[in-house]
Amino acid sequence: MTATTTAQDGPVVPPSSLQVYRELGDLKRLRDARGPGSLADRAFVRSWRTVLRDPSPRAVGELARRETAHALAAARLAGVDAGVLALAGLTRPERLDVLRRAFDAVTSTADGGLGDLADLREALDPEPLDEDLLPAEPGFVRSLVHQPRAGATHPVRPRIVVEPPESHGDHCFTTAVYSALIAPRYGVGRGEAFLVALAHHLPNGDLPDAGFGGEVLLGEHYLPVLAALEERSLAQLPTALAARLRELLPQRETAGTPVGRVFNTADVLDRVLQVHHHARAAGFTAAQALDDLDIVHPGAVQEFQLRVLADAGIAVR
Repeated sequence: MTATTTAQDGPVVPPSSLQVYRELGDLKRLRDARGPGSLADRAFVRSWRTVLRDPSPRAVGELARRETAHALAAARLAGVDAGVLALAGLTRPERLDVLRRAFDAVTSTADGGLGDLADLREALDPEPLDEDLLPAEPGFVRSLVHQPRAGATHPVRPRIVVEPPESHGDHCFTTAVYSALIAPRYGVGRGEAFLVALAHHLPNGDLPDAGFGGEVLLGEHYLPVLAALEERSLAQLPTALAARLRELLPQRETAGTPVGRVFNTADVLDRVLQVHHHARAAGFTAAQALDDLDIVHPGAVQEFQLRVLADAGIAVR
């Protein structure tokens, strides 16, 4: 078995599944009026608050399945979640039907490349989550939401600055969802994989991100700095949870264990797909929106709108 394949199932991340991972990554860039930050940032905070309510392996497994399932639905519905649907008057069965419809729409594009998702589909919850009942998040969680990622840096070359930068909350939550999806392919529980990824940037609660270039220039100080600042974040957690993370987090640095393989698969996938996102955004054309995505979409007024654009000299087709 290698870090990228399993003997039974072939590639862990087959090309057919990449569209789903890309759409999940877009949760870093989707926002709505119900709160600050991206949907991924807010899910990152919510996930930590839920872990603090009950850090048992069973509860963390339930959290991983629920957040991953709802992230898949949000890939198509964005902020239209169970709370919004309830506010609009949809019944519980109607809300569940909408969530499952979105879940099926995005996962069907993977052509089976995500493995068995039955447990995730079952985890879709049509009941709005009352976040007021959750404990407050530790300080490092809010810091990670505000701490930008460095992007592409090098010790002897100028950095490539892209706007807007993702946050560490964005990256950690997305990597956690990727990890939960990938975990069964390596024989790892979704909850354990989710938790490692959720916590993998604890030092950056205090440490601004200077990227690979900064790591090299810190030299012999890099690992002691990381260890000291990780401990500052761990000290904000309940003793038992901190102890569990001290056991799990060293596996970030290896591909020699199943947990390490899950994490490193998810982490590198998110880092590279983020670069691909910026490249696609830089090359975006109007034709993609007008022709490929039907921004003048089918409906009762489409013909009228197309005539308006034609009269104005704006080509659509």
